[in-house]
Amino acid sequence: MNVKDYFKKSVLENFVNGQGLTVDFLASAIIAMALAVMLGMLIYAIYKHYYGGVVFSSSFATTLVGMTVLTAALTLAISSNVIISLGMVGALSIVRYRTAIKDPMDLFYIFWAISEGIVLGAGMYGLAVAIMPILTFVVHVFYHKRQKGVIFVLVVHYTEDRAGDEILRCLGKMKAQLKSKTIRSGIREVTYEVLCKTNNTLFLEKINSIEGVTDATLIQYNGEYHG
Repeated sequence: MNVKDYFKKSVLENFVNGQGLTVDFLASAIIAMALAVMLGMLIYAIYKHYYGGVVFSSSFATTLVGMTVLTAALTLAISSNVIISLGMVGALSIVRYRTAIKDPMDLFYIFWAISEGIVLGAGMYGLAVAIMPILTFVVHVFYHKRQKGVIFVLVVHYTEDRAGDEILRCLGKMKAQLKSKTIRSGIREVTYEVLCKTNNTLFLEKINSIEGVTDATLIQYNGEYHG
């Protein structure tokens, strides 16, 4: 019997034997799906707690739970039947996702949910549970490093040159970096990246009260500002 005949025979046997559900498979599937729901909800809670963006998206967070469960189900199906696995590989290879991921951390959570689903579907329950505290610790450490200050983008329009020096005086000892300066029709626009160690934004009122300043805007920076 050559390799080709052996492959045909093994596929046929898997097709025939795979039509029935064994007790072992049902037990492992129930355990994997139950853990997928619990770990997916835990990822949801971690994402919500450590979210650093401007507007929290509950729909995206809910997707993380569904993604964990669906990935576990697909892995179980692929591991149980050769024909199903070949069909799913072909079907998934033509799928294209065009949803833009604006925050790199969102991509991290997506791969986290997918990885948990794959590991659970493969029956490695201990590894799936062990991944959770390790990655939670990593997120926790870097979250608190980032919380040493909040970055804002300050945009000010003014008409007099001396107002530019007054703006810097109002910023005081805060770390401020000039990002852009534009002059058009006598109106000047400056953009600063400002690091605030507290939530005190009284400096904005001082800047707005400077003679020659027409308006001042403070925007929290979340990686989406392009100047």
